Amino acid sequence: MSDRGKPPPTEGFSTHVVHADRRRGVEFGGVHTPIHTSVQYGFERVEDLIGVFQGTLKGGFNYARQGTPTTAALEAKLNQMEQGVGSICFATGMAGLCAIFLTLLKAGDHLVASRFVFGNTNSFLLTLADLGVEVSLVDVTQADQVAQALRPHTRMVFVETLANPGTQIPDLEAIGALCQQKGLLYVVDNTVLSPFGFRPAEVGAGLVVHSLSKIIGGHGDALGGVVTDTGRFDWSNYPNIFPAYRQGNPQAWGLQQIRKKGLRDMGGTLSSQAAHQIAVGAETLALRMARTSATAMALAEFLAQHPAVAKVHYPGLASHPQHATAKKWFHGFSWMLSFELKDEANCLTVCNRLQLPLKATGLADTRTLIIPVAHTIFWEAGPETRRSMGIADSLIRVSVGLEDAVDLQADFAQALK
Repeated sequence: MSDRGKPPPTEGFSTHVVHADRRRGVEFGGVHTPIHTSVQYGFERVEDLIGVFQGTLKGGFNYARQGTPTTAALEAKLNQMEQGVGSICFATGMAGLCAIFLTLLKAGDHLVASRFVFGNTNSFLLTLADLGVEVSLVDVTQADQVAQALRPHTRMVFVETLANPGTQIPDLEAIGALCQQKGLLYVVDNTVLSPFGFRPAEVGAGLVVHSLSKIIGGHGDALGGVVTDTGRFDWSNYPNIFPAYRQGNPQAWGLQQIRKKGLRDMGGTLSSQAAHQIAVGAETLALRMARTSATAMALAEFLAQHPAVAKVHYPGLASHPQHATAKKWFHGFSWMLSFELKDEANCLTVCNRLQLPLKATGLADTRTLIIPVAHTIFWEAGPETRRSMGIADSLIRVSVGLEDAVDLQADFAQALK
């Protein structure tokens, strides 16, 4: 297990998270930022209102669609986790991802993306192509395939640190070096690993995306997303920044455009209520990551030895094709795994016989979740796309929760008998 994902020795990851709100200053000595429900925010001087609109007055609020004090507190907490220069919260992770693509790309641009991306992301990339953005899907476990796909009008490279559900891991470091050499924006979806498990800034990512609904919120009770600017990309040379946002420090230009276009214009706003729930859930992120990763490892090892199982996909196993990359960069191997049955006909039967896991979509709840992938989240993609992504018809995805490992093993044993 690598030390790279661990917090600085001056203060531990959890120590900072649980004290983040209090240190920023909360009314009446509260330890959590309260839920601000105001939609409008008034000013004594109209000049201050103008300053918020024009971006010259920092820290002010004018209309809740672009954020509230509660969402701002969550943004500050998440930004520290990623050690970025700024973060913006969204109603969902997909809203954050769409905001990146729709505000920073335009018709005629070219995007290189992983061919192993999450099903809904893959669906949106098809929509993006319909809007005139050229999209190339490649095997990002090989950096040379990314290099071969680049074109003169390539603007961005997009990968996921751990693919859902196949668990493929990109050649993160080599792709980051390639993007730096070519001046390309490197966007990394870090949802599965979380900032505790890995910080994409270490491999040169310019923007990092998380679905906060998953392991950061962690309790399956709030939707949310976040985009973080790591400070690693030079926005002064990016051609798609609107003239109105080319003012002041170029380091702020990217997030300024994403916030104005993604929140103000598109309305993908996170509510204060959800922000508060996610902020509280985030306080136990490190504990939950450690527990669920250890349980997932034990379950993966158990399944790998079972005679009814054909293959287990989990980066903690030495048999995983990118195990060395995971061992070098990740702090823990994650809570997600998938496995294939030898007999495809038993796929639904095994799912139905399991008693502890919920048969449900979604990820990173406190309860273990299972889903037959080809029949559900990747059904719309079709068999040809599934084959290209390495998704077998018997593949079952497991999102490991907080149950005791021995109980989960016993349940899988009886279901597979």
